Amino acid sequence: MLTILGFVMIAAFLVLIMMKKMSPMAALVLIPALFCILVGQGAHLGDYVLKGIGDLAPTAAMLMFAIIYFGVMIDVGLFDPVVRGILRFCKADPVRVVLGTALLAAIVSLDGDGSTTFMITVSALYPLYKRLKMSLVVMTGVAATANGVMNTLPWGGPTARAATALKLDAGDIFVPMIPALAVGLVAVFALAYVLGRRERKRLGVLTLGDTHLVSEAADEKETEQVLVGAGAGGTGGTAAGTRRGTGGAGTGTGTDADEDADADAAAGSGDPVDDGLQVLDPRRATLRPKLYWFNAALTAALLTLLILQVMPIPVLFLLGAALALTVNFPHMADQKARVAAHAENVLNVSGMVFAAAVFTGVLTGTGMVEHMARWLVSGIPDALGPHMGLVTGVLSIPLTYFMSNDGFYFGIVPILAEAGAAHGVTPVEIARASLVGQALHMSSPLVPAVYVLVGMAKVEFGDHTRFTVKWAALTSLVVLGAGVLFGIL
Repeated sequence: MLTILGFVMIAAFLVLIMMKKMSPMAALVLIPALFCILVGQGAHLGDYVLKGIGDLAPTAAMLMFAIIYFGVMIDVGLFDPVVRGILRFCKADPVRVVLGTALLAAIVSLDGDGSTTFMITVSALYPLYKRLKMSLVVMTGVAATANGVMNTLPWGGPTARAATALKLDAGDIFVPMIPALAVGLVAVFALAYVLGRRERKRLGVLTLGDTHLVSEAADEKETEQVLVGAGAGGTGGTAAGTRRGTGGAGTGTGTDADEDADADAAAGSGDPVDDGLQVLDPRRATLRPKLYWFNAALTAALLTLLILQVMPIPVLFLLGAALALTVNFPHMADQKARVAAHAENVLNVSGMVFAAAVFTGVLTGTGMVEHMARWLVSGIPDALGPHMGLVTGVLSIPLTYFMSNDGFYFGIVPILAEAGAAHGVTPVEIARASLVGQALHMSSPLVPAVYVLVGMAKVEFGDHTRFTVKWAALTSLVVLGAGVLFGIL
């Protein structure tokens, strides 16, 4: 019964948020509370929730101060040179813009923190997507999938959890997986190219000159329309635009009409062009060019300490945020203004974390996770025993989406490793296979960072989910296939 109710609870949650019948925060709280009562454990709901909050409180603290720290670094211009380089590559060609999204997300993901990746990627590219009327779900989908592949770095979380759960060395797990993960990253760039081509077909072929924005449609006989507007965010110049064609930003391409309709709805093309986000304005008052190398050194030191795990991550970000604010904005009024500027993101993300604590607390406390895991393992035919690595890889795709990494790696992976050991499959093979689903995991409603992504991009979580899940799952399957082909799994 607990197994069935567990799956029904997850399905109800996903359906309601994808159909936009409930907000993610409300669904994360009310649905598990209802199912806790249905399984006859309503009296323990408070204990489960407090246990879940206790488990996720360090994550909430880390995200809160990481948002403030990297928000300040964005404000003072630390990432402007990197962003300008990406934007110069992108110009205003939709294909280059989407490829630039994947590249920027992959580079920033090297720090192992999804929230940081999404804050920098969205801050850099949101104005350009809005200016060109490109689909914002393309941006969120590509960024999340790229970050998911890179999230397998030893300091990113999943690899460390797998190593801890199975008492293995993280290097033994990660290093042999590098070729398969590299293929997965290539698949992300291939996906970005395909989605960019689709956007180019919908919008026209765009190029950004030094002083003007030109759009050329494939059909030279179509009517010219002139659009006048400011330059793409971050380039620092104003621009006039010329658009050939009557298709407009909102038209579909026929075969992909439904998906384009979703993309157009999420793009919000009727909104104000820049939507108030001018983070790359080269004349913004928060820039601190004289402190550039101090901020660069501080960030490098912070990332080094994170990798070395000298102190708990929340403590490092707390200290880093306090130091960054004090040095860059010595006046109290300026410090308060910077904290207030990022308060919305802090509140949204921390709120989602604590709401997710209700979901994970009930799922774990009632025993649903354990029953679901054992049901799945018991359903594996004996003939597949020697192929438990492949089985683990396949299962990791949906399971890391439906539950937290902690629940999967500490609750399910040991059971899969035990089943594999009976058929001669080593724990390290199981650990490597368990990383396959991370491309999809980063779009899970139980991942706090995804709310940073959709919140800053002003995209509905349901729209992001509908658009991203299929592409992220396909990327995970590519990683799995590459692992099998290279003999890693």
